[in-house]
Amino acid sequence: MERPLDCLNNLIHDDWLIGYNSRHFHQIAQELYLELIQLSACGTPPKIILAEREPLRFLASFIAACAANCPVFLCNPDWGIQEWQQVFDLVQPDIILGKLPHSPTLPLPHSPLPTPHSPLILIPTGGSSGQIKFAIHTWETLVASVQGFTEYFQLKEVNSFCVLPLYHVSGLMQFLRSFTTESKLAILPFKAVEAGQILNIKQSEFFISLVPTQLQRLLENPELTEWLSQFNTVLLGGAPAWNELLEKARFHGIRLALTYGMTETASQIAALKPDDFLSGKISSGQILPHAKVTIRNQEGEILNSNQIGNITIHAKSLALGYYPITRENQTYFQVDDLGFLDDEGHLNIVGRDSDKIITGGENIYPAEIESAIQATQMVADICVIGIPDKHWGQALTAIYIPKQSDTSALNIQTLLKDRLSKFKIPKYWIPQQNLPRNSQGKINRQQLQQIATEFLQNSIK
Repeated sequence: MERPLDCLNNLIHDDWLIGYNSRHFHQIAQELYLELIQLSACGTPPKIILAEREPLRFLASFIAACAANCPVFLCNPDWGIQEWQQVFDLVQPDIILGKLPHSPTLPLPHSPLPTPHSPLILIPTGGSSGQIKFAIHTWETLVASVQGFTEYFQLKEVNSFCVLPLYHVSGLMQFLRSFTTESKLAILPFKAVEAGQILNIKQSEFFISLVPTQLQRLLENPELTEWLSQFNTVLLGGAPAWNELLEKARFHGIRLALTYGMTETASQIAALKPDDFLSGKISSGQILPHAKVTIRNQEGEILNSNQIGNITIHAKSLALGYYPITRENQTYFQVDDLGFLDDEGHLNIVGRDSDKIITGGENIYPAEIESAIQATQMVADICVIGIPDKHWGQALTAIYIPKQSDTSALNIQTLLKDRLSKFKIPKYWIPQQNLPRNSQGKINRQQLQQIATEFLQNSIK
């Protein structure tokens, strides 16, 4: 496996960064690498907070930090003051690369990290719940993900078109796939794509990664729909997609690859190949070669095909833990998701165990209800949660954005009567102008609980 510096030197004469100056990238990376090596010569490699806003500087700094064996914490420049304070208290950095919008209180002197054989790459996760954590990865875990990806899609080169944040695993892995396979990388903010500022590339040779809300926006524009349909593969992940969106993508011939993965697995460990999607299949696809998935019941016993249970992941790309604690058992990772493997070995996600709503003794998974409500085509966005109820345990509550201002909950409920059992139809309906989602499209359920509680309290008054 090639190290970061080897990969950098292999690309030194290539114009591989589309929309940016590749030579400038190499210059920044080499200069910073030499500075960091000098700092490390005095003792322990410095801990780095990486919050560069400009993509070229972010990526060049990332490679320099990895090459110099420095622990590097990838950060969102737009975090608020409380989030930055939380990060500073946790990380206690030696170096900050990038300008912070807020100035957190500097931490007290700290004891240095033990130097691992491979640079620690610390990727943020959990921000939507208000508590930022850093998954501990290494160059090896991230490259294992790239190798599984290239083997699964039978590729030697991965040209990527990146519109996702580089500090997030979904953006970072697009860079690493291109960087380690000596391929092309195009970077453009999603807002620029929406505005029609398209880079001059041959889409049929590129992969692009999107979250469902981005796909929805592109499909609302006929020109961008046509542009998207030319891509070799459109990887879709980050949050569950709804059936109406998938049907629209299939109608327009979008070569979607539905994926399943997370920060802790260094992006996808399962993917549905585009030809399977276009032929009508809807699942998270087969497991990539670097990973293995087992479905277990609550006693930990492995279940057979088509039996729903907890998903356990074994993968070479697994994070070692959450900073600063490494997991004792690093051979497997049990996630909160419930699902099953079908007869073809395709992974099917049912919902999150922690999102399960128990009402009147019945187990309900919000994803099923949300999909049925989306299918009415009367809502622009929807999330179903459970609100404490003294009679039922939890009361199903739909928080939604109506497509038309005159759409009533009664209209939607009428359409649902033929689609869902009576106990699965939400009791409360709360219209909103927008739902709290992060940049990956994941919903902030804590915030929704607050919205629902306030709404119901005001309704009772």
